[in-house]
Amino acid sequence: MSWAAELRGFGVAGILAIVIIVLSGTVLVGDMIAVPVGAALVLVWAKLSQTPWRELGFVRPRRWLGSLAVGILLGVALKLVMKAIVMPLLGAPPVNQAFQFLAGNRALLPAAVWAMLMAGFGEETVWRGFLFERLGTLLGPGAGAKAFIAVLTSVLFGLAHYEVQGVAGVEQAALVGLVFAAVVARTGSLIVPIVAHAAFDLTALAIIYWRLETAVAHLAFK
Repeated sequence: MSWAAELRGFGVAGILAIVIIVLSGTVLVGDMIAVPVGAALVLVWAKLSQTPWRELGFVRPRRWLGSLAVGILLGVALKLVMKAIVMPLLGAPPVNQAFQFLAGNRALLPAAVWAMLMAGFGEETVWRGFLFERLGTLLGPGAGAKAFIAVLTSVLFGLAHYEVQGVAGVEQAALVGLVFAAVVARTGSLIVPIVAHAAFDLTALAIIYWRLETAVAHLAFK
C-alpha cells in the first residue's frame, strides 16, 4: 500500500494524522499572532494523500461577491442573534470574561483582527473541511451520514472551546458550528462558512472592544 493510500485510510497512519491535525488547531505566538497550524497540516495531508482540495470543501463559487456577501451577513446576524437571544436563554452571562483583555485594547486590536480571520480559515478547514471529508469517507455520502457528521463535529467543536470559554463557550460554539456544518453538508463548499466564521468572530471582537456586550445581551431580554 502506498503512503498516500495509508494517509487516506483508517489504519495507524490515517488515524494518527487525524489526531495530530485536530489537536494542532490555531497556535498563538506572542501577543495573539495566530498561526493556523491545523489548517496548514490539512493542506499538507491533502498533498501527501493526493486528496483534491475540492473534497475538503475548497470549491470555487459561481459568484465570489455573492458568496462573500452571504457569508458576511450570515456571520454578523448569527453573532447578534446568539448574543442577544440564544445565549441569554441558555443562562450565559452577558460578558465573556475570557476576552475582556481586548476591551478598549488598541495595542492588541490588529493582532486580534488577524486572529479572528485566521480562526475563520483555520477552524473551518479542520472541523468542517477535513473532518467532513474523513468521516464522509468512513460513513458514506447519505443524508443520514451527513446529518450525523454535522452533529458530531459540532459537538466536538463545542467541547474544544471549554478550556478557554467554559460551558457558555461550548454551547455557543456547538450551535454555531451546527449552522456552518449544515451549510457544508448542503453545499459541499467551505467558502461561505469561512467568511461567516470570520465575520462572526470580528463582530464578537467589535462588541467586546467597544464594551457593548451587556447592551447587546439585553436587547431582547431586559
